[in-house]
Amino acid sequence: MGTYITFPDLLIWLPILAGVFCFVAGTEKNARTIALGFSLLVLGVAVTSLFFKEEGRYLNYNNVNYIWLKYIGANYFIGLDGLGRMLTLLTAIGFPLVFVATAKAEVKNSKSFYGLMMLTQAGLMGVFMALDALTFYFFWELALIPVYFLSSIWGGEKRIQATFKFFVYTFTGSLLMLIGIIYVYLHTGAHTYEDGTVTMHSFALSAFYNVQLSASEQNWLFILFFIAFAIKMPIFPFHTWQPDAYDQAPTSVTMVLSGIMVKMGLFGVIRWLLPVFPMAAVHFKNVVIILSIIGVVYASCVAMVQDNIKRLVAYSSIAHIGLMCAAIFAMNQVSIQGVMIQMFNHGINIIGMWIVVEVIERKTGIKKISELSGIANTMPTLTIFMVIVALANIALPLTNSFTGEFMMFSGLYHYNRWFAAIAGLGIILAAVYTLNMIQKVFYGSANAVTGELKDIEWTEKLSLLVVVVLIFAIGVYPQPLIDLTQSAVNNLLVRI
Repeated sequence: MGTYITFPDLLIWLPILAGVFCFVAGTEKNARTIALGFSLLVLGVAVTSLFFKEEGRYLNYNNVNYIWLKYIGANYFIGLDGLGRMLTLLTAIGFPLVFVATAKAEVKNSKSFYGLMMLTQAGLMGVFMALDALTFYFFWELALIPVYFLSSIWGGEKRIQATFKFFVYTFTGSLLMLIGIIYVYLHTGAHTYEDGTVTMHSFALSAFYNVQLSASEQNWLFILFFIAFAIKMPIFPFHTWQPDAYDQAPTSVTMVLSGIMVKMGLFGVIRWLLPVFPMAAVHFKNVVIILSIIGVVYASCVAMVQDNIKRLVAYSSIAHIGLMCAAIFAMNQVSIQGVMIQMFNHGINIIGMWIVVEVIERKTGIKKISELSGIANTMPTLTIFMVIVALANIALPLTNSFTGEFMMFSGLYHYNRWFAAIAGLGIILAAVYTLNMIQKVFYGSANAVTGELKDIEWTEKLSLLVVVVLIFAIGVYPQPLIDLTQSAVNNLLVRI
């Protein structure tokens, strides 16, 4: 493997090359063009890889395995399975959407901005494809580091405080996870290379899956890994960095954070946490579900009283992620399958929400809901798109979120009907705060600011049209996403 160019190679190296080219681009405009062009190339690779799914026939196209640090048993090992393929596709769709939607936004020192954005994409791709623990940790940090700079340099007035809080939370989580990775590594068996070299231990995912740990060891290691993933999702009570970071980060960065990067936490739980520590997962599942459901209701209640539109969308995201985390720990086929497809759907919908928020903030300079009204009078096209995306966000039938949420609630109800009933409050509250926000911001009489607005540009129409097409296409026919992730669900259930 690795003797010729593979899909994982391209998904990593194209964004890295784009980032380097952006940094040395001749003009600011060139950097934007390079980032958009390469992100479209990455999307083409991700879509093409969907036609090479048969493991027996196309294994060499979908895996890269190089010796990295031989004497400690670490390989640069990345590959595409159903779960990784779906999340790399989401990442590949998300970045061009962000670049097209924000094409009219002015960015100072855009060469560095777009360079860091493309490095973030490379890191995210690596996280979703890593099949070696040290490789996973490397890309986990690679995805986070550019975001620190993007938020602290191009963010809002309180960006330093928000970014520092983000840094402290994520660095603490990463450190705890690294301690856990090293401990598990030291309990893996010997690994033999093709040249006969034998290492005492291995960082390979398969070695981690086969490690023999006692129940008490699994319990405390589960806590270390779970904190890292819970911070990244985030779920209650590890969520407090998120609203500030989303509010102060540039909206294009917030789109990446909210639409794609939070999936790192959910992915970590599915790929690493449950299969490596199955006894601990069973031991702690009720605790995790209770925390997740508290987060759903709490975040929904806080969203209802928000006057800042960016913070409202941020708390909405916390509620949706909390439901996904609860459904994972219900540990049945229906709930986990629902999470698999909902990760993709949530990413599309929340990016659509942020595109609308970015347009409003850029054109008016206002984030307060109380200072906005009557936008439908001057921006009817934006209003139509917003209503469709909002209805998808609250899982209306025939929209993409309906199938995933129905499956998650069905699985959660099968596990515990009271958990499902309390989590179901999130649906009602989501409808309340979402529709209330639309009524206040888009309808009624236009004020002095909104009365002077002009409807959206073609770039914004194009990006929102792509979102709406995906909403209805997946809502009407979700089977391709289910088929794509079916094997990953079965493999996880076998492990736990």
